[in-house]
Amino acid sequence: MVVNRDGGIVEANDVARLLLPVTAGDDLPLPALPDWLAAAHRHLADAPGTPYQDELSGPIGERLFAAHPTPSPDGNVVWWLTDDTDRHLAEEALRGERERAAILSEVSGTPASSLSVPHCMEATARLAAHHLADGAVLVAPAEGRHLPLTYALTGGPVTRVTRAADPAAVPGLAEALQGFPPLPTRWINPGDIPPWAVPPGFPGPVGSVIVTPLPGRGVPDSALLLLRAGTGRAFTASEDGFARLFAARAGAALSAARLHTEQARVTALLTRELLPPVLAGVHGVEYAGRYRPFRDSERIGGDFYDVHPGAGPEQESLVVLGDVAGKGLDAAVLTGRIRNGLRVLLPLARDHGHVLDLLNTALLASPHERFVTLVLASARRRAGRVRLRLTSAGHPPPLIVRADGRVEESGTLGDLLGVLPSVSVRTEETVLAPGETCLLFTDGITEARGGPVGGELYGVERLKRDLTGCAGMPAEAVVERVQMLAAQWLGRGPHDDMAVVAIGAPGTGRLTVVDGDLRPGNTRERQRRGT
Repeated sequence: MVVNRDGGIVEANDVARLLLPVTAGDDLPLPALPDWLAAAHRHLADAPGTPYQDELSGPIGERLFAAHPTPSPDGNVVWWLTDDTDRHLAEEALRGERERAAILSEVSGTPASSLSVPHCMEATARLAAHHLADGAVLVAPAEGRHLPLTYALTGGPVTRVTRAADPAAVPGLAEALQGFPPLPTRWINPGDIPPWAVPPGFPGPVGSVIVTPLPGRGVPDSALLLLRAGTGRAFTASEDGFARLFAARAGAALSAARLHTEQARVTALLTRELLPPVLAGVHGVEYAGRYRPFRDSERIGGDFYDVHPGAGPEQESLVVLGDVAGKGLDAAVLTGRIRNGLRVLLPLARDHGHVLDLLNTALLASPHERFVTLVLASARRRAGRVRLRLTSAGHPPPLIVRADGRVEESGTLGDLLGVLPSVSVRTEETVLAPGETCLLFTDGITEARGGPVGGELYGVERLKRDLTGCAGMPAEAVVERVQMLAAQWLGRGPHDDMAVVAIGAPGTGRLTVVDGDLRPGNTRERQRRGT
């Protein structure tokens, strides 16, 4: 159409006449044009020659049009109108889909970011209230007669409570928690929603409700209630469908968090069972142990030890220290089986050879293709001394630290377990006087590589020399010193699993440090030296 300086339509084609009830040449006032087009024309009339820079569009009837002006030399303006409705609707749809995709991405990432079930529940309720409704309630599976509820309001706080509530009181909720398809929103009467299913502080009466399950691992994980206030903002079918997509993403994140929590609980329980125990004195005999896995991030591995106390002071206690070939969880699983097997064989512990032969047979029949080295020590205290029976099965022989600082190597030896059809072992007996210690250790100690040049073995001889300074020390102090010396030798280099167990006969005198040496009787030596 052609519009003059005063806003009169000078000429219009047939389509323009259909859109606007005008006749070309009529002297129409400016308001005859749509408001948005009249304002643009006025701008051009007030500033002739100035191009109209802004993109101009507006409604005519139920359609949306874009307007493009072409000023003419006589002061008239030719307005070209193009129907922009479909493009606008397509852009709105695309924008809506992008927003929904962003919401789904957020609900997939945010709740699962910590793999914490409470965090996932709170994040899901918060996102649902922010993007989908005025308020949201996440209903977790019932705990007895109580329901765990997570409340959220748009822009408000998130709270978690557990309340005595009946899911059947909310239309569709009991079915959603059992995995049935959600009820259509139009079937749910907002007036039937009980107070416990509405977030505290909800703005006004409930006007529309969506109830949808959160799918889990084959079963519903929880259910989500979405609520809008007032009667003029009912959920549409499109919003109902999107709420189901939202719930599916949230359910996947929450299910992953529950699975992670369950696996972490199982892992912690198994780890506690596989970790070596904390040792203490039993029937007048000192016991101490330390374990260091091959990697600081690991807690369990192939080295293990146990002390099985005798039924009374007159009965022997059985000490076990072993080393399974390999590292990490695979080796730790076998150590658990060996430790359980030895518990079963405790009634036979008076015969070390028979116990080791039965254990060897069991290992050969197991699917684990790993060998094991082991040392058994039966200890009993009599008349202030500790009597020991020591048997090695392919394991480094124990070292005896005497009260005068001498270090003796036990003469026990034998075949490792899990390789040969039968094993041959030799048991040695010895006696610990007060202040003396028997040290059991794995090859992770003696084969630790380090030192000044970084590649030298710590070795048995160096361990013997270092143990001479441990005479008279309590068992706990001996294992601490051995672990400290091995760690210093290693520096930051790699190492194998390391385990140490000390069996001590308690000293009768007070221990005193003289020139870094800790042993009984040094009080008199201090007095003689005048120090």
